[in-house]
Amino acid sequence: MKLKKNPNYSKKILSLKKLKKIVNKSKQKIILCHGNFDVVHPGHIRHLTYAKSKADILIVSITADRYIKKGTYRPFVPENIRATSLAAFEMVDYVVVDDNEKPLNLLKEIKPNFFAKGFEYSSAGLPPATEEEKNLVEKYGGEMIFTPGDIVYSSTSLLKLSEPKIENYKILDLMEENNISFEKIVKDLSKFKNKKVHVVGDLIIDTYTNTTLIGGQTKTPTPSVLFNYQRNFVGGAGIVAKHLKAAGADVHLTTVLGNDELKDFTINELKKEKIKVTAIIDNTRPTVNKNSIIANEYKIIKVDKVDNQPISDKILNKIKKSITSVKADGVILSDFRHGIFNKNSIYTITKSIKNNVFKVADSQVATRWGNITDFKNFNLITPNEKEIRFSLADQDSNISQLTRRLQEVSNFKNLILKLGSKGAVGVSKSSRPISFSIPSFVNKLVDAVGAGDALLAYSTLSLISGSNLLASTIVGSIAAACECEIDGNQAIEVNKVKNKILSLKEKFNYSS
Repeated sequence: MKLKKNPNYSKKILSLKKLKKIVNKSKQKIILCHGNFDVVHPGHIRHLTYAKSKADILIVSITADRYIKKGTYRPFVPENIRATSLAAFEMVDYVVVDDNEKPLNLLKEIKPNFFAKGFEYSSAGLPPATEEEKNLVEKYGGEMIFTPGDIVYSSTSLLKLSEPKIENYKILDLMEENNISFEKIVKDLSKFKNKKVHVVGDLIIDTYTNTTLIGGQTKTPTPSVLFNYQRNFVGGAGIVAKHLKAAGADVHLTTVLGNDELKDFTINELKKEKIKVTAIIDNTRPTVNKNSIIANEYKIIKVDKVDNQPISDKILNKIKKSITSVKADGVILSDFRHGIFNKNSIYTITKSIKNNVFKVADSQVATRWGNITDFKNFNLITPNEKEIRFSLADQDSNISQLTRRLQEVSNFKNLILKLGSKGAVGVSKSSRPISFSIPSFVNKLVDAVGAGDALLAYSTLSLISGSNLLASTIVGSIAAACECEIDGNQAIEVNKVKNKILSLKEKFNYSS
């Protein structure tokens, strides 16, 4: 199913500049309706039908995605699809996306004869914002009217009952608008080969101890388990390096390890994958180990072996030397706050990266006090929602407001905000600023551990290879989905991502 906008109504969607030219030439009466129109419901149709009966030309303006504040993850429907849906109505003559928080500028430019609001805005006295609109309309000689509302519908309430399944439409509309196809994404995977990436960060050994529950003590609430087997996986910065290598990149990893058996395991595992390793040994700390005890397929407890003290100046200088000596197209700072990264060291490490090198940062705060805003002026950052809210001390704002505040504080060029099962949000502050949301591509969740690392690796390679942020977020999210569909934190091979992309193409019945 390839989305093709119907030319009979898609031509109704105009920029403010084009709309103003038409309005200035017209001698007919014009009425304007404005709103989010996130989910078009019977109340909206009644509102628009009544408005059309009062004038010759009905213009509908919708608030741009980034200014919608109702609900944490709103709008549910992106602005392009909202505009297309409204343009499909026969009674609507023109649709415009208003790139302002309030419709005041739109009213000043178009000066419609009537500005229609829903009945609910007048039933209990005018809200301050509506009063402001009314004063402006009357100032230029227009009239505010309120449409009948014997039944008031709410998009928010309807979405709480059941969210429409429009994920396919969302992603296909975005791809079409940005001239991206699944074939192109697959083709771009070949560009990853031999890209030079230097990963600097906290390495973690994730241990899975599999057991069987055999009973509990009668005097204490202590479960008794029978040991079956134990498996170790290279995690943290190490798995980021392995994802990059599996995608075809030439990878160098700089990390800090303890002088113990897990150090030897780590180095051997990475060398098997032909990943170059600068292992800085710190005799004062262990190699970070997180041991999950699993009984009958349930994780019952996790035992961590860590020492999160900041690294010494001597070790920091060794990291700095490694960064300056390793040639790379991109540097990824993989921060789990286990000693390498803190306010002082981040500044020193960041200054060591050459100006022409693509800079990426990911700061995870599962049990530590990481802060993504410490990484300033980076080409790409990939936090999740919890990490942003923690960094900005903001638990109330919606996603759009959060990303704007984060950009002000950190001045990122590209952001991929991970939202788990809700997918991801991308924001680019490049020469052509864009923001978008995409759904999750997970079919059957098995183990979500490491999904963010897979996204980080594949999205970074995609951007370094010249793809735009949307294509990079898609390929990164697909890699993350592949990780979620297997057990354990394992590197995702490029062919697995390719096959997933092709299966999505078939699922959407998409043709380029």
